[in-house]
Amino acid sequence: MDFQVGIVSEGVEDVSVISDCVMVGIFSKLEWEETDWPQGLDIQGEIFFLSSCHHTCTSSLYSFFIHFSSCKSSSIFIQMIPQQESDFDHNYLKPYYGKLFPFADIFKWMTYGHDGKHPGCDQSYFGRREFSFTLKGDFYLRFQSFNNALELENSIKEKCPLKIDIGPVYTVDPAKRHAYAQGDNNVFAPVERELIFDIDMTDYDDVRYCCRGADVCLNCWPLMTIAIKVIDTSLRDDFGFKHILWVYSGRRGVHCWVCDGKARRLTNEQRASIADYYRVYKGNENSHKKVSLMGAALHPFLATSYTNVLKDYFEKILLTSQNLLATEERYEKILSMIPDESIASELRGKWQDSRRSSSAKEDINVVRWEQCKQLLQSGKHKAQGLRRCVEEIVFFFTYPRLDMEVSKHMNHLLKAPFCVHPKTGRVCVPIDPNQCDEFDPTTVPTLFQLLEELNNEGLRADVNGEWNGTSLGNAITLFRSSFLEPLQKACKEEIERSYNLKLQQSKNSVGW
Repeated sequence: MDFQVGIVSEGVEDVSVISDCVMVGIFSKLEWEETDWPQGLDIQGEIFFLSSCHHTCTSSLYSFFIHFSSCKSSSIFIQMIPQQESDFDHNYLKPYYGKLFPFADIFKWMTYGHDGKHPGCDQSYFGRREFSFTLKGDFYLRFQSFNNALELENSIKEKCPLKIDIGPVYTVDPAKRHAYAQGDNNVFAPVERELIFDIDMTDYDDVRYCCRGADVCLNCWPLMTIAIKVIDTSLRDDFGFKHILWVYSGRRGVHCWVCDGKARRLTNEQRASIADYYRVYKGNENSHKKVSLMGAALHPFLATSYTNVLKDYFEKILLTSQNLLATEERYEKILSMIPDESIASELRGKWQDSRRSSSAKEDINVVRWEQCKQLLQSGKHKAQGLRRCVEEIVFFFTYPRLDMEVSKHMNHLLKAPFCVHPKTGRVCVPIDPNQCDEFDPTTVPTLFQLLEELNNEGLRADVNGEWNGTSLGNAITLFRSSFLEPLQKACKEEIERSYNLKLQQSKNSVGW
């Protein structure tokens, strides 16, 4: 009896039945010897291996359909069928902005306590912040500014932007920048901006084999979890920052907003220094050694990251989920990072002679990695460069890859939280860094899902907003409780201290 198996390109699908098409598992190209297809099948074209795990891709460009029957003379062939990336509809944005988008929370965040309720407030602060809108048809509106929360809300509801970007606070209202540019001195310049980090999964394409480009699945998402853990811990422990917001980009990465007052007032040079603090990648695409760990011992930050995060994620998760040593092509990438050719040749010989693990219970990736570590760290190879090689391999496959230019300059824009990604329809929700292991990008609410929930709940208004009865409720609650409320408290205390200091200085000057 003939049947079909559908395979999602570069990723995975949950087990489900759609008509006569059974969607199954994770498929990735492997050697024929590594596969375990039913006996008697004549394989033609690409060979795919079915793993035992089942996850879901956030997006997919193509599906592969393999047709075969149970008879021994049957064959397999592949047909590529384009897939639609999401159920996003621009018309859905109107009710989303009208009923669900947390305008009041965004305003409270962007004012940093300058809400006009304290005599020490800067009344012009929010009005000097740049917002940028991307409209349908790829029309960009830069240097948008608003005097209050109502103006911001009305403008967004009217224009229904596909994307909202947030820029710096300038010396003057950005919408009136041309008036200030007429004079001899250009006084229009950024004076405050959150320290931001942008981490994109596409920058990891050379170390992940489950997906490529914009596609993301639960096999490669741990790379983002690693980045959050490493960067968040360092920002708090090494630099003393407290008010840090992590946000899912809606598709293939994460964004970080460091919002402490001392972070917002950093110069470009200071931002560049912090960005360089996290730099370990050197060279270019033509260089075998892309990770450079300098010095006789690892920097304390790198040593802590390696011990507490990178090593375990590499050995317990990525090594097997990405099959990093399963094929010749993949293990050659690791062997090329070993500076001693005799050691690389010895390992190559062992791995070529044994396609599989000697024990069926042992994963071939784990076995080969242990062999690699043992040889590099054995007594006869005590040279610092060789022992450091194990760490460099782990760093290469796991360490956060930042878009340095985004972090170095105050005038870079970054997408606002709670935007909807137009390619996936998913909302850019906050991520709790303390629970980031549990974050699943495939379950993030979509625009269509939220509107369905709104319809099921019925249109109602309550003190918490209509989002409270939808899947967005937990995200907004997290934003408020773990980020916004502590930030507001700190900002108001800072304004109060600054105001009292000025009063005291004024009294002292009058006393003289």
